[in-house]
Amino acid sequence: MPALPYDPARPTITPRIAAELIHHEGIVPEAYRDSVGVWTWSVGITDASGHRVSRYRDQPQPLSRCLEIYLWALQNRYLPAVLEAFGTVQPEEHELAAALSFHWNTGAIRRADWMRLLREGDRDCAKRAMLNWCRPASLALRRKREQALFFDGRWANDGTALIYSVAKPSYRPKKGRRVPIIDTLTLLLGGGPAREPLAEAGALQPVRPQTTRQRDNWFTRLFAC
Repeated sequence: MPALPYDPARPTITPRIAAELIHHEGIVPEAYRDSVGVWTWSVGITDASGHRVSRYRDQPQPLSRCLEIYLWALQNRYLPAVLEAFGTVQPEEHELAAALSFHWNTGAIRRADWMRLLREGDRDCAKRAMLNWCRPASLALRRKREQALFFDGRWANDGTALIYSVAKPSYRPKKGRRVPIIDTLTLLLGGGPAREPLAEAGALQPVRPQTTRQRDNWFTRLFAC
């Protein structure tokens, strides 16, 4: 799998990190309604990210556009909080990937006991405490994979992602196809920090992570992928 250099002293998003999180989520190229009716797009992005996603209703976007905005949100809305939570700990690539996946899903990296225990140097207790975040039960597999990645360096992704279409008129995602994404991620990340393309003046200003990430994701409940 292509890789960009990773330096624990200067942690940043790599294609492998970005692909790992997508492995748990999937990609929907046009706007859809999640399990509680919130308009969502791409890798589970909502308006709470600061990017207006309703513009993609009935407007499927190319994979590159979906990943471009995903990387923008990951780097600008999630990475800072995760790095702050690590404190003086310099995360390895697999540790940063697992922590970002956890935060994208829960929005709780700042208050997670497992991260506090990690900062205190108690990795054994931190490993066990990570599984305290398995409610609802459908999140158990994701937590175990994040745990295996963080503490044992076992990656789950293979450089591909499931791309879902949208059923009408329900605007719910339906089972899709698997496509390679690692080359596109590598190309996008090779250009430096991601910026939000085509952002309108007066775009939404986020004040917190996406609240819909605090639930198990729509795809986990629909499909066993």
